[in-house]
Amino acid sequence: MAWQPPSSQQVPLYDDIGGAQRAAPGYGPGPDILRSGLGLYGEKLFGTGRDYVQSNINRYFAGQDIRYYFQVNDQYVMNKLKVILFPFFHRGHWTRIAEQVSGGLIFRPPVFDINAPDLYIPFMAFGTFVVLSGIAFGIFGKFTPEAMSVQFTKGLLGWMANVIIIRLSLYALGNADAAILDIVSYAGYAFVSVSVSILSRIIWSYSYYLVMPWTSLCMAIFLVKTMKRVLFAGVRTYDRDSSKHHYLLLFMAAAQFPLSLWLGYLKNI
Repeated sequence: MAWQPPSSQQVPLYDDIGGAQRAAPGYGPGPDILRSGLGLYGEKLFGTGRDYVQSNINRYFAGQDIRYYFQVNDQYVMNKLKVILFPFFHRGHWTRIAEQVSGGLIFRPPVFDINAPDLYIPFMAFGTFVVLSGIAFGIFGKFTPEAMSVQFTKGLLGWMANVIIIRLSLYALGNADAAILDIVSYAGYAFVSVSVSILSRIIWSYSYYLVMPWTSLCMAIFLVKTMKRVLFAGVRTYDRDSSKHHYLLLFMAAAQFPLSLWLGYLKNI
């Protein structure tokens, strides 16, 4: 029998079942190992991002229950609207009612305190603002989906701008720990005055130029009294006679006029 060289055994690169690819000898790790490594890395990266988001949420919304801001009834809504639109006639105090519990002091919900902030009225007022804008566009023959989209976006930007104004003012006064949902609530009350102004324009176009300054003035007074008696209570160095505080209060009040004018402006009407 003639001599035959030993045959080299080839290692299959694919399994017989399922066609899973294997790594050839001497060619580094296979795809299974790479997938496992990438999966662990992605899981770690996702966990890091999730922890970062959670830490920021806890930082700005710690101790805040969103349900607190929706504990309202019809009587509260009516009385709150009167305070916003006619702050001159509010003869009561402007401070929030607190009660002692085992963990310390807590503020009573809006249904029991007319001075407590809520998110029900701001959201309803924002929706009313958008609906009345659409009605006004329709009456004057200017209704288009693009116009409604612009008005909706403008409302969100105006709300955000008012939040930033209040937030920066409080930060300048040393109260950086004010509850963000409180600020969102107070800033959103501006849509009550803007909605009334747009409604007056629908009823009689010229009345808008009388109603808008009035509602803006009322909103400015409401905001100043609220900020002075409620939010500024958390400023340790608050001085009632400080010129800085007076200027910031005046700035927040004055900002309501151009903001209301911009939100109430309906293009081409």
